[in-house]
Amino acid sequence: MRLASRSEMLFSIKSFAAAMLSIYVSMRIGLPRPFWAMMTAYIVSAPFAGPTRSKGMYRAGGTVLGAIAVVFLVPRLANSPELLSLALALWIGGCLYFSLLDRTPRSYVLMLAGYTAGLIGFPAVGEPGAIFDIALARVEEIVLGMSCATLVHTLVLPQSFAPVLLARLDGAARDAGAWIRDALKIGGDANSAGERRKLAGDITELRLMSTHLPFDTSHLRWTEGAVNALQERLAQFVPIVSGIEDRLAALRQQDAAAVSARWAALLADVTALTDTPKDTPLAVQGAALHARIDALAPQGSRELDWCGLLELNLAARLHMLVDLVLETRLLRRHIDAGVHGRLPEAVRHLPGVAASSLHQDRGMALLSAFAAVSAVLACCAFWILSGWPAGAAAPMMAAVLCCFFAGQDDPAPFIQGFLAYTVYSIPVAALYLLAILPAVHGFESLVLACAPTFLVLGVLVARPATFGRAMPFLFGICGALAMIDTHSADIVSFTNGMLAQIMGLAAAALFTRVLRSVGAGWTARRLLKAGWQELARLGSGERVTSLAEFSARMVDRVGLLTPRLALAGARADLQAVDALRDLRVGLNMTMLQSVRPAIGRADAAVATLMTQLARRFARLPALAPDAEAQLLEALDNALRAVCRGAADAARREALAALTGMRRDLFPGAPAYVPAHLPNLSKEIR
Repeated sequence: MRLASRSEMLFSIKSFAAAMLSIYVSMRIGLPRPFWAMMTAYIVSAPFAGPTRSKGMYRAGGTVLGAIAVVFLVPRLANSPELLSLALALWIGGCLYFSLLDRTPRSYVLMLAGYTAGLIGFPAVGEPGAIFDIALARVEEIVLGMSCATLVHTLVLPQSFAPVLLARLDGAARDAGAWIRDALKIGGDANSAGERRKLAGDITELRLMSTHLPFDTSHLRWTEGAVNALQERLAQFVPIVSGIEDRLAALRQQDAAAVSARWAALLADVTALTDTPKDTPLAVQGAALHARIDALAPQGSRELDWCGLLELNLAARLHMLVDLVLETRLLRRHIDAGVHGRLPEAVRHLPGVAASSLHQDRGMALLSAFAAVSAVLACCAFWILSGWPAGAAAPMMAAVLCCFFAGQDDPAPFIQGFLAYTVYSIPVAALYLLAILPAVHGFESLVLACAPTFLVLGVLVARPATFGRAMPFLFGICGALAMIDTHSADIVSFTNGMLAQIMGLAAAALFTRVLRSVGAGWTARRLLKAGWQELARLGSGERVTSLAEFSARMVDRVGLLTPRLALAGARADLQAVDALRDLRVGLNMTMLQSVRPAIGRADAAVATLMTQLARRFARLPALAPDAEAQLLEALDNALRAVCRGAADAARREALAALTGMRRDLFPGAPAYVPAHLPNLSKEIR
């Protein structure tokens, strides 16, 4: 094992100081369970000040909400243990369900509200008259632990979140720039779908990381709007650049020499735009590129052939790419200004895509809640039927573990790992509880007794590679030390308490394995299905969404697919290419819907097409050959109908969108034939 780094040692020392401070204050003000405050200080602590403060705030809110629920439920149902068990289990399951629909750290509020009700309610069922005092004490202890952790990590050598977030933003921007350079290279090879999906995953991770930004200690916290806007532009790069990449490949298939002659210089200059230093003014350069793109783009007319339509689509997407590059550079400069305290007021509150717009899997959330309710009820049934005095710890731990790992595809291995390291902590916990702490008679000696173990564990918690093993070990020790608070620090009570905790962990693992565990391939198929359903709604007109919102959600799905497809094998990897294609199709459908009111009589043909698209995506993954032929014909009819109109901006955008859809859905189909060549059309078909 390598030696601790400076940052790991600093985190461990600060976390230990926060834990000891919480114990000291708890003892001085007479709180009944000081070690609960100590455990909270460790749970809330994070290497950076921003996440520590946000976790503390969310944990405090969740604790208060859970305590209110317990104070309401326990006195009313204390004489009916079965109904009380059911009510608490349903509360835990309901809170877990809604927390899983919010994939940001804010979900911590509802998750805490759920299992905090179990932590307070189950041990207190024998004292319903004192439930308010017990709940109040738990809230005070947890808020104290949170406050001590926040205070220490904020005031003592605070580690700002800003450098990490800015480095990740710049890394994603560099990856996008490298992709643009590869995509716009004449003669390039578009075979890097894995890198594109990785960029999508990085964008999703950045979006979730930035929810800690308002709590950071640096000036970067004032740039939240600009950071979110920059992330949205990065998300829009994925469908735009992948579309350009595909259109260039299609044009090379049609006439490679023509592509090189007409577009090479322009593509080189667009590439150069991404390579300029980030502080270079680019507005004039961008306007010149827009003019050159317009000069090269063909005008929409009924004589326009397939190669011309591909060039029209390429021009439209290059316009969007240039705008995205300009906006990304401008936002990055605003963020730099904000870091130095000079953020323009207009940028401070930019509107953005809400986190609720990201992918939500209500079915999996419901299944996770059902598994948690089942595990808690099973533990309660055994506790009630056996009359086990220490049995309250079983449903309590089942609730905690079912909530902790509910976001995983298969939580069972994580729960089993938590169980294993909790068991490994029992000898150390017994040593402290039965031998060391009874000999401690002052706060100073308590600090000296705890320091060796907790400082080492703090270093291991700071390391991502060992966090999953060190945290349950530390959790087990802190849980055992809490028996000192209840004056049950004897071998019988300790054994009973440990057995009850192990039973709860085992029940969580068992019910999760039976009711909730799924494979990566299964989750990947659900993600793809969710995308198809959204495209079906978009085609039917049921759901009108903005381009930014649609791109964020679809890119989020592509990012979620990436790690699962790595586990699911080569067959699923082909589905990932379909996910990028679906993203481009959705982009074109969104843009086509936005210009339909302006295309006149061609709207009838477009309406027929959108209906067939909705039907196709609703039926996926099943595909009927005759339905595919009808869809291709509807696409061509829509293209011909739009070509017959005047060549205004709306019709050019409609032609670009229709061309992109035809290329994405039918890449191997014969080339589109204009309306004035019916005989040639029949020969080609």
